Amino acid sequence: MFHARAYKIGFDCGGLLLFAAVMAPNFIWFVVPALRDILRHTSATPAVDTAAAVFQVIMVAALCGIKNIEGSKLIRRALLVGIAALVALYYGGWSLYYTGTTGTAVILDLCIAPCLAFLLYAAARKNAPALVAAGLFTASHLLSSAVNFIF
Repeated sequence: MFHARAYKIGFDCGGLLLFAAVMAPNFIWFVVPALRDILRHTSATPAVDTAAAVFQVIMVAALCGIKNIEGSKLIRRALLVGIAALVALYYGGWSLYYTGTTGTAVILDLCIAPCLAFLLYAAARKNAPALVAAGLFTASHLLSSAVNFIF
């Protein structure tokens, strides 16, 4: 999957659309607090959170700005359905969160569903740099979520 000559700098609209779809509930959350808003508490893992933010920026830059010329321009329908299902699952998690449900399943959904959507998209585009960054973002985001909200 990784041959340096297979990659070029170029805009991937799909990557930006996916990121915007995932970030939409976050923008609402920034403005409108939830009923039991546990996500606004001070983090016990500031270094991990910083690492997650850095990996997220790298992931988005790679998803939107790096293209694999050997990869297909069209994503297989099954992968597209999987990505859409993960985004829908994520929206469902936000809906539950806003009703005051903040259990482990909801927190894991808010953490894992978007990460899996990013990983699936990067794999579908055969974008190894985005896949690596998404993997590191997923690991750090999951660690932070587990320490801060589950254990």
